[in-house]
Amino acid sequence: MYQEGQVYLGTSRHPDDSINNPEYLQLKLANRHGLITGATGTGKTVSLQILTEGFSRAGVPVFCADVKGDLSGLSMAGESKDFLEARAETIGFAEAYDYQSFPTVFWDLFGEQGHPVRTTISDMGPLLLARLLELNATQEGVLNIAFKIADEEGLLLLDLKDLQSLLSNLAERAQEISGRYGNVTKASVGAIQRQLLVLEQQGAENFFGEPALAITDLLRTAPDGRGLVHILAADKLMMAPRLYATFLLWLLSELFEQLPEVGNPDKPRLVFFFDEAHLLFDEAPKILLTKVEQVVKLIRSKGVGVFFVTQNPLDVPDSVLAQLGNRVQHALRAYTPRERKAVKTAADTFRPNPEFDAFEVITNLGVGEALVSTLMKKGVPSIVQRTLMRPPSSRMAPITPQERKTIIQNSPVFGQYDETVDRESAHEILKKRAEDLLQKEQKKRELEDEEREEGGRMRRSRTGFTLPDFDGDDEDGRSTSSRRRRTYRDDRPTKRSRSKTASKPRRRSSNRQTVTEAAMKSVVRSVSTQLGRALVRGILGSLKRGF
Repeated sequence: MYQEGQVYLGTSRHPDDSINNPEYLQLKLANRHGLITGATGTGKTVSLQILTEGFSRAGVPVFCADVKGDLSGLSMAGESKDFLEARAETIGFAEAYDYQSFPTVFWDLFGEQGHPVRTTISDMGPLLLARLLELNATQEGVLNIAFKIADEEGLLLLDLKDLQSLLSNLAERAQEISGRYGNVTKASVGAIQRQLLVLEQQGAENFFGEPALAITDLLRTAPDGRGLVHILAADKLMMAPRLYATFLLWLLSELFEQLPEVGNPDKPRLVFFFDEAHLLFDEAPKILLTKVEQVVKLIRSKGVGVFFVTQNPLDVPDSVLAQLGNRVQHALRAYTPRERKAVKTAADTFRPNPEFDAFEVITNLGVGEALVSTLMKKGVPSIVQRTLMRPPSSRMAPITPQERKTIIQNSPVFGQYDETVDRESAHEILKKRAEDLLQKEQKKRELEDEEREEGGRMRRSRTGFTLPDFDGDDEDGRSTSSRRRRTYRDDRPTKRSRSKTASKPRRRSSNRQTVTEAAMKSVVRSVSTQLGRALVRGILGSLKRGF
């Protein structure tokens, strides 16, 4: 059953239940992508499992997004079960059937169930990041300015806090930067920061950082020549659709940009499986859908195959569905009008088989049974066949946490990505700049305070300002405390007096008089005047009588 250049899927049978011919997927045409669909419990995850095993045996690395944890069983050998043995006997696979594990590397964006997956903000770039955050043209322009400033000032953008710190710095320097690159408003910066906050709350701080994942590590093979099976723990990741979209957008873009053109190789360089693809397409940003469509169309020449696994063919956009040449269709139910439409869509995409009606067969397929149509020479689809899928060689159940831990510790990349590296980057540099600026301002304020204090001492020394240590009367009969108060007031001119010119000095407080004093002086002046007049009249009268 195992043949060079082919992946054995199962054996087809005639409508009378007689066994027909083995069904294969051609490795040379696996980069034309594929689709596995079927209702829950019909066996589509097992089909993904046997395809992965076949690629790994052929020396092709595989990357799988594991939503339910079932695919972790690929790392352990299967256990003998009666229904597996019976299926192998039925399809004539008993002699070749064996149980074995496959070389597996576990990954996890959160670093909990596998090696962390990271990339840097710089690697993501402003264009992809702006579209992922769904920024408008103005906000995208501000983000591009931020990356430009980072390049000019040697600021590394590695993790999320680097970009957040740079944007805050941009808002503070908006007037300076706007003169060089165009208007930068705090409103635009705030909008970007809010979108980054959404990403951060979904766990993006775990994804952005160092050491960044090297794409070449996904293309490795095991020492025995089998392809490594890379399994991404996606159960928690699916609860953060924006982060999942970010990861896929980056990964597909990196593969497309880094891998060289290879045309039509004898076997793929890498195969991707996206399990539960409807979760991806349901809430994916428009940019991700556009990018997936672009990659599916163009990445074939890079030697990469992409397979989507979902419940309903309608879950996949038509623009993507048209690019998927290899099909495995498990049973679908037709209880509602939408389900009947899905069954008809699936049946119409197959090359018809004159022996049966695909529409009727799809609703009657058993568990582990599927309609299979793969690409033949020159890329022509084969006639659809009703196929009994072969039993998997690896375990059909999730592994235990202890088994996962052991596999991670024995991984070929163990220790390479597990420890976070937080080297000096934009956040640290900008923080240090802010602290230095704060210290300079503090020192400047202290110098200004010292200068004011020194100026005050010099003014007090020129005006003879003194503060006696005791209270008493001076030679004028005024208390020293009163004089001290007057002197203190004289040495502290008011704001109003400072605004006047020097030619109009302020009246001293010692020349002022109270109401009582003014009244007393008036009385004295009146008495003195009357007494003086009386004396004058007396003297003049005496002189007059003498004559």
